[in-house]
Amino acid sequence: MHTKMTTQAAFFSLSLLLVFLCHGTTTSAQPAQAPSLPTSAPTKPPTAPSKPGTIDVTKILQGAGEFSILIRLLKRTAVADQMKGQLKKSNNGFTLFAPTDTAFSNLKSGTLNSLNDEDKIRLIQFHTLPSFYSLSNFETVSNPVRTQAGDSTPGDYPLNVTSMGNQVNISTGVVNASVSGTVYSDNQLAVYRVDKVLLPMDLFVAKTPIAAPAPAPIKPKAKKKKAAASPKAVDDIPEAAAESPKAASTSTSTSSTSSNSLPAAVVDSGAVSLTKNGIMVSVGVTALIAAFSML
Repeated sequence: MHTKMTTQAAFFSLSLLLVFLCHGTTTSAQPAQAPSLPTSAPTKPPTAPSKPGTIDVTKILQGAGEFSILIRLLKRTAVADQMKGQLKKSNNGFTLFAPTDTAFSNLKSGTLNSLNDEDKIRLIQFHTLPSFYSLSNFETVSNPVRTQAGDSTPGDYPLNVTSMGNQVNISTGVVNASVSGTVYSDNQLAVYRVDKVLLPMDLFVAKTPIAAPAPAPIKPKAKKKKAAASPKAVDDIPEAAAESPKAASTSTSTSSTSSNSLPAAVVDSGAVSLTKNGIMVSVGVTALIAAFSML
């Protein structure tokens, strides 16, 4: 009896072991279930704003087209590099008035070739304002506006910008231009298309030369006093030299009168002499007659 119960227990244990092994084999043979995907993909983080100074104005103009001449001048004068470097250091930004290729082609023949390298730099800097201006800012801007070429003092590359509604006009004193559109604006750099090349007065209008101040009057040097003439030297001065022309003429007339009366005086003196001789002869004859009478 005891042996029969032991055999049944062993059989029961063996059955449980077989069931367990079969269940484990079936479970391991099944592929693992993939994790469920989220219902919505995670949102991307917002793109960080570009850092100041990473803007390349020449690439902006290349993308817009119709600015090949301006791009060439920006590179040749190194104004593009200057703007890029200053954008890294300053938060004031820049505003560029960009003339189109058509605007450059409308210039008088030889205008650009007449400028030296320094003048070309000033010309491009004249199109650049050292601050960011939106179109609405031009409604309250104070004129003349300071440019990169100079300051706001008249004669040093002044630029006048006026705004009426959506129309922005620019005056240089040589040409009047208008803003025809916005090429680029990001609160750091503004590029506006203009229909004419901005010609500054300092380069294209001859300045009137400023008259030099009159020299101060030169004081005459004191002359050395000459020794006073002696009284004798004064007496030796001919009176005729001191006479006026009238006195000289009087003297001349007197001399001529004297010379005219001279022959008459000579004649008169001869007559008197003859008269005296006649009297003496008469007296002598009378004395002889009286002497003979006494004899």
